[in-house]
Amino acid sequence: MNYNALINNSIAALSSIFQQIDETAQFNTEKVLKAFQNQKIALRHFAPSNGYGYDDIGRDTLEALFSDIMGTELSILRPQIASGTHALSLCLFGILRPGDNYISATGLPYDTLQTVMGINQKVDGSISELGIEYRQVDLLNESKIDIEKVCSLIDCSTKMIMVQRSRGYSNREAIQPSQIGKLVTAVRKIKSDIIIMVDNCYGEFVCKDEPSNYDIDIMAGSLIKNPGGGIAPTGGYITGKKIYIHRIATRLTSPGLGMELGSYENTYRLFYQGLFFAPHIVAQALKVAILYAHVFQHLGYKTFPTFDAQRSDIVQTLQLGNEEAVVKFCQAVQNASPIDSFVTPEAWDMPGYANKVVMAAGTFIAGSSIELSADAPIREPYNVYIQGGLTFEHGVFALKQILNNIY
Repeated sequence: MNYNALINNSIAALSSIFQQIDETAQFNTEKVLKAFQNQKIALRHFAPSNGYGYDDIGRDTLEALFSDIMGTELSILRPQIASGTHALSLCLFGILRPGDNYISATGLPYDTLQTVMGINQKVDGSISELGIEYRQVDLLNESKIDIEKVCSLIDCSTKMIMVQRSRGYSNREAIQPSQIGKLVTAVRKIKSDIIIMVDNCYGEFVCKDEPSNYDIDIMAGSLIKNPGGGIAPTGGYITGKKIYIHRIATRLTSPGLGMELGSYENTYRLFYQGLFFAPHIVAQALKVAILYAHVFQHLGYKTFPTFDAQRSDIVQTLQLGNEEAVVKFCQAVQNASPIDSFVTPEAWDMPGYANKVVMAAGTFIAGSSIELSADAPIREPYNVYIQGGLTFEHGVFALKQILNNIY
């Protein structure tokens, strides 16, 4: 088969979808630029700090900038947050107390968060140790939040409802921000003080709206995914309503100190610059995902979502059907990478995951999944999850190598 012709024909067929992605990127870029101008970002904000970090103008202004972009009251955006899972963990431990219960409105959470929560396995320090009850509502037809069922589980002890926007290691659809808005409206009628927390990983800047536009309380994610623009070297964020952000900050540092502490003896420029690039980089990643879906659908594979589906995250699932194909796929992505292209990834028992996982990430930032990367748990139906791509051209290059490797 002539894979070059197949790829080129797919690119031509996707021109109208790619144009819509470009329009969203333009909208979000203008939103980000206006926030930079509103906050009067200047070279002085890139300066490092050390010690306790009191009155760190670079840190404080960066957090104000992010709140401006997301339309929230307050943000924590720091290199001290190690990952998206760490950010979500801070939210859970900062808000929930013994005797509370909380509900996942989008089914079983992502594998690493299950460990934090103490689902399926007991881990020292998990939420389950605190006498906090977990409840779960699966999606309707793997696509829509079962709002009626969620509301039926709310009682006087229900403190929080969790929403995972992205699909994680599942075949379900990513959740649109507007659908989260409908959930917020419904549950507020049942219990007005209930806290809505959104795991926004992989979703930032995919749409023109964000979950924070729909009166949620807390939203969290990773800076080595979408909002870091492939430039932020580490970190995560939590943004939302002041009352809850201050509570969560006591878990990031300590009670009584909250947001006042936290220095960074390196330049903040990479975080600012990453935010500036983020809408464009997300558009590149979306184009890569849609191209892969189109090509693999043409070859007869199941894809989640399909190439023409409305999207709310950058993750593309390809159902390859057997372990060998999954491993070969990930090895091809690694071999097509700019970094560590000579490495051959194998499946291994990765901490926080229930199954062996094979991961390909030849990235400039270690583990960055806004850069072209792929991973797969070794379990049926043998899905591989591909995301990211700093440039569409790199995605095309890798796709050629993947097809040659599998076939």
